[in-house]
Amino acid sequence: PFRVGSRGHIDDVIMPHNTRFRICRALRMLKGKQQENPWKKHGNIPL
Repeated sequence: PFRVGSRGHIDDVIMPHNTRFRICRALRMLKGKQQENPWKKHGNIPL
């Protein structure tokens, strides 16, 4: 996995003993996220 990481194909290599911590941290970061939809300039035209 380190060879693939050095080539830039993946963002990070997570060691097995750090997996739970990294997943929990990512979920805490997403917990308060609110999705914002952009304002639509034109509505749907009934056909």
